Amino acid sequence: MPKDSARTALRTATAAYHERVDAAFSKAVLSDRTSYGLFLQAQAAAHLPVEDALARGGVEALVPDWEARRRDTALRDDLAELGLAVPAPAGELVLAGDEALLGGLYVLEGSRLGGTLLKRSVAPGLPTRFLGGMDSGAWRELLGMLDARLDTDAKRIAAIGAACAVFTLFETSGRRHVG
Repeated sequence: MPKDSARTALRTATAAYHERVDAAFSKAVLSDRTSYGLFLQAQAAAHLPVEDALARGGVEALVPDWEARRRDTALRDDLAELGLAVPAPAGELVLAGDEALLGGLYVLEGSRLGGTLLKRSVAPGLPTRFLGGMDSGAWRELLGMLDARLDTDAKRIAAIGAACAVFTLFETSGRRHVG
């Protein structure tokens, strides 16, 4: 059994990917309507294909509250309120196997946590459903599941590979739409 928590292993192994995503999205000015719209479009071009890949991969068998965790409707509603189209996907993604599903879910749920902080920078009057917060219990539940299910180095490597693929999709989208 690995000595570090699965979360620590994932965070450490994906740190450079996460930094590139942050850099790609850092040009967005969330207090500006146009820039915020581009930010949401960049999110949609990556987030929607990841949610679709998770659903196709059968994540609901791992996470019974998957439908409550989904944010695709909130994202589409925010874009519609701004009068913006949902962009084409930034790429295709396949998440096959429990480890890959958990790696992808780790990135999306971490993004939800980050969205809570970003929401504070959005100008009043702009839609923020997508950036809505997360139940801390759901995050702790996910962390427990990561530790329970990613209990070997091989399983963690598979989850890390999927997480890196998800981060790369977000980086591509951020560079295309924001930067």
